[in-house]
Amino acid sequence: MVDADHKEHADAETYVVGVDFGTLSGRAVVVRVRDGAELAVAEHPYTHAVLDSELPDGTRLTPDWALQVPSDYIDVLRTAVAEAVGRSGVQPHQVIGIGTDFTACTVLPVRADGMPLCELPGLAGRPHAYPKLWRHHAAQAQADRITALAEERGEEWLARYGGKISSEWEFAKALQLLEEDPELYELTDRWIEAADWIVWRLCGTYLRNACTAGYKGQFQDGAYPSRDYLAALNPAFADFVADKLDRPIGELGAPAGTLTAEAAAWTGLPEGIAVCVGNVDAHVTAPAAGAVEPGHMVAIMGTSTCHVMSSDRWAEVPGMCGVVDGGILPGLWGYEAGQSGVGDIFGWFVRTGFPASYAQEAAAVGRNAHEHLTALAAGQQVGEHGLIALDWHSGNRSVLVDHDLSGVLVGLTLSTRPEDVYRALLEATAFGTRTIIEAFETAGVPVEELIIAGGLTKNALLMQIYADVTRRPLGVIGSAQGPALGAAMHAAVAAGAYPDIRAAAHAMGKVHRAVHLPDPERAAAYDRLFAEYRLLHDYFGRGANEVMHRLRRIRAEASA
Repeated sequence: MVDADHKEHADAETYVVGVDFGTLSGRAVVVRVRDGAELAVAEHPYTHAVLDSELPDGTRLTPDWALQVPSDYIDVLRTAVAEAVGRSGVQPHQVIGIGTDFTACTVLPVRADGMPLCELPGLAGRPHAYPKLWRHHAAQAQADRITALAEERGEEWLARYGGKISSEWEFAKALQLLEEDPELYELTDRWIEAADWIVWRLCGTYLRNACTAGYKGQFQDGAYPSRDYLAALNPAFADFVADKLDRPIGELGAPAGTLTAEAAAWTGLPEGIAVCVGNVDAHVTAPAAGAVEPGHMVAIMGTSTCHVMSSDRWAEVPGMCGVVDGGILPGLWGYEAGQSGVGDIFGWFVRTGFPASYAQEAAAVGRNAHEHLTALAAGQQVGEHGLIALDWHSGNRSVLVDHDLSGVLVGLTLSTRPEDVYRALLEATAFGTRTIIEAFETAGVPVEELIIAGGLTKNALLMQIYADVTRRPLGVIGSAQGPALGAAMHAAVAAGAYPDIRAAAHAMGKVHRAVHLPDPERAAAYDRLFAEYRLLHDYFGRGANEVMHRLRRIRAEASA
């Protein structure tokens, strides 16, 4: 009888699926609606990963390009969702909704039926036919013009983005498409965020999600930049919003539609369950980490870092990636800032600066390269390596908003060891986060708590460095799949299990508070190093020395 009661209770449980589309792979997680318990996760690597040197047919790409292949996203639905549900032991009929999140701003040109241009006959060798990944930075010239013209005309929306528009965002990438491949621009019926495209494929309804529209599409107070403004950028761009961008805005946590028969066949989920409006990986993570009060900043650390925070105060924070009313939580201003390279920088160093002798030592003690360098670096005192680095290997997102900037390492000697450089790079990313926090607080937007999410939370040395550098206790999300959990929580709201995302966060969110505490002595030592970081930051980043931009132009000329 007990077993029967247990089975009846288990059958009565309901579940949601969250799918997180990242830079290199997609992950699906099956989550219990009642308490946020994660029953199973599955990951599917993108077959084509990131196209940053050539297209699948061998067509070469110039520097600063970063493209993807949309069929890789569908493969995640076909593979990871079914695997996760199978591993969970949940019966498909118990799943009541599916939610998704995506890297932003990842945008693609499609036809009216949603067909990506790169899948049309004869267009596989055209770079502009492919999705432009968030870290596609080849539209910097267009972004600079967008900013300069907005300043000249006094466009009020510019202040909502800290005074600068990024090359990563929708308008800059679309303007690059128009000016470099006008034929493909004309073929483009919809310029669409991947976050919205995948929802369209799941439920057959195309809505613009409020998050990417506000943060990446310059949609403020119910309007995009005006037709007159766009015409002043380029006469052929005047009708971009009306012809290719504008669609109904879907609110976060709302249902976009229901799962189609085709998508049900891909995923193994029941046709007709709720499909949530799309969202951004960082923003869905905030409620998953319990950050539902003003001043709770979440740093989602992976290949890059995105800093998101809700506040009851509006201010113009220099170099932020946007402030949107209700952009993360209803009733609060949602702020976003970020660093374009974090885990990517550590990965670059391991690929290029990890000697064979170190690899042998690591193998002998059962460590991978990152673990070995971390263990060696952990034995150092603050400043012992004599180095300072700038974390701009993929440009600077905040607070300078300049993706033509590049990395710097100062202090190298013939005695410098790989672990010295590795630690200096870890510290540089922490200095970048402190720069962002100080920008918020100087502007009058307090940061009350810092919570870390993402795969890098596993590196205890890195977390301690962040606590010491920022002089703040660090909380850590209680899930290894923060974005996917957050997407699942929004799906629970869309399916009607909770009245809003705050209620879902209280029931399903997970956070361990004050896990890493700052050490006063190390913090004082880092204050001295941070002062040097800020000198270099302002010298190279604020116009005193334009060497990085000159080198970028020389490289572009040599690559032409």
